[in-house]
Amino acid sequence: MAAKRKRAAPAAGKAKRARSAPSAGEAVPERGPREHSVPPQEYSIPPPVSQGKWKNKERVLIFSSRGINFRTRHLMQDLKTLMPHSKADTKMDRKDQLFVINEVCEMKNCNKCIFFEAKKKQDLYMWLSNTPHGPSAKFLVQNVHTLAELKMTGNCLRGSRPLLSFDPIFDQEPHYALLKELFIQIFSTPQYHPKSQPFVDHVFTFSITDERIWFRNYQIIEEDASLVEIGPRFVLNLIKIFQGSFGGPTLYENPHYQSPNMHRRLLRLSVAAKFREKQQVKEVQKIKKKGTKVLVEEDPTEVVFETPAEEKPVEIQLVKPESKPIVKDKKKLRKIQRKKQKKLFRTEG
Repeated sequence: MAAKRKRAAPAAGKAKRARSAPSAGEAVPERGPREHSVPPQEYSIPPPVSQGKWKNKERVLIFSSRGINFRTRHLMQDLKTLMPHSKADTKMDRKDQLFVINEVCEMKNCNKCIFFEAKKKQDLYMWLSNTPHGPSAKFLVQNVHTLAELKMTGNCLRGSRPLLSFDPIFDQEPHYALLKELFIQIFSTPQYHPKSQPFVDHVFTFSITDERIWFRNYQIIEEDASLVEIGPRFVLNLIKIFQGSFGGPTLYENPHYQSPNMHRRLLRLSVAAKFREKQQVKEVQKIKKKGTKVLVEEDPTEVVFETPAEEKPVEIQLVKPESKPIVKDKKKLRKIQRKKQKKLFRTEG
């Protein structure tokens, strides 16, 4: 066994030398017949999936203020799962000013931000901003439905890159064109992102109806290229577009926007007006009932067709009428009446 080990040692050394590439000055040694009998390797290593470089370093910070409800929290989680280039942070205190978010984005190395602001525990506002120079847009979020409560049949790969579909109105008006570019930079996953998958299997649609932006997420089915909704879904009501990040000069203000406080106030006023109208109707009816009736004057022609009735002679009764016996029993009363009748017949006979 020891002799075999000694013989195997130089063979390994020769093999190592043969594999190493010869230098420019050295001569290539000739191979024997045994060395040429080794078959070449048939398998090859496949190239990497993404051969490009990650150039677009867009990172989106998604977080909120304190006081949000469970539905907003689930909506934030859904957006984080759909956007692999997003980052999270702790909730921001209500007392802090909004321009502090620019410093938070700088610390997190993010150049885009989605901030959810809750007010009165019932109103939800969304800020989309390009930090730190702007522009930024403020929206009122309505009709929020998350992935958990929708229970849609569609499903997409986690981390896949979405297609963005926009309504043709986005290219017709300048403020919608600005929002379109902001949506593209925030919601589109950068190519060759480390956490993303090299597949496109779902679509983000932004459609405009009733002066609002409707967000939907659909899966692309491979068989017939039809769409199946995945979720989440929500509606964005534009309030203002600012030149800076979370502030600055106002570039556009939505004239059709109505604040939630004003909407609730109008609802209360309409209910109060209906109640007041009912009370007024009741009061008018009471006054009509209490009011004196208007007497119609006598018409002299009414007496023309009246015929006077015949006057009956007045009879004076001189004899006191007999007192009727008080009988409680009706049968006894009938017997008494029969006896009286019999007496009368006898006297007449």
